[in-house]
Amino acid sequence: MNAIAIIPARFEASRLPGKLILQEAKDVTGKYIIEHVYHNTCRAKKLKQAIIATDDKRIYDIVKQFGGAVAMTPDNINSGTDRAAWVVENVDSIKDLNPDIVVNVQGDEPDLPPEAIDSVVELLNNDELAVMSTIANPIESEDEFLDPNAVKVTLDNMGYALYFSRASIPYTRNPSETETGAAKYNAFKHIGLYAYKKDFLVKYSSLPPSKLEEIECLEQLRAISNGHKIKVAIEPHNSIGIDTKNDFERFLDRYR
Repeated sequence: MNAIAIIPARFEASRLPGKLILQEAKDVTGKYIIEHVYHNTCRAKKLKQAIIATDDKRIYDIVKQFGGAVAMTPDNINSGTDRAAWVVENVDSIKDLNPDIVVNVQGDEPDLPPEAIDSVVELLNNDELAVMSTIANPIESEDEFLDPNAVKVTLDNMGYALYFSRASIPYTRNPSETETGAAKYNAFKHIGLYAYKKDFLVKYSSLPPSKLEEIECLEQLRAISNGHKIKVAIEPHNSIGIDTKNDFERFLDRYR
């Protein structure tokens, strides 16, 4: 098993620009958001290397300050997946490692446990058919089931993803009056952590875009639409991304 993690890190964000290096996070928690993510990732036992990939000099300089591995990428790369692929093909230290598996870790999820990273690596390493792996949690509440920001995933009997959606899937035509929690919804929330077999990652951006991907704004649907398998593990590992100012404040409040 030869696995690495790449953490795409952009400065621009529509709802909270510069969130990865906000000084308030450093003041309250002792680390920047991207610093939390990097150190958690480095604690994963099944990785040989973790590296941050950014197109912003401000992020690059801060990562250098706290001693993290970082690579500058072009600023015309459209997605985190494409940025990870660029690093695999162009950064000498990564090319020398010649990884079999590449994990894409979201740069705005400071609570992602390293055990989750180990899970997706092991899951993909043990599956010959899958080109990607990811994790999901049982949905416990109606609010989460109805929330379009909580991406849902449905699975086949072998644990491969059938579909990802912002809609409430599966639809329950005859709901039970006695079941509660996860049993009531029989639904799973997708956690945005991916492992890729390296060769698939490199060719991923050349796959034909999927209309479903464009409609749902979920790039993992490109793989499914082109006939590739994504293995999904149902895990207790959870992570809440920092997308808004309210998310950021809730994160800080746990330290306060």
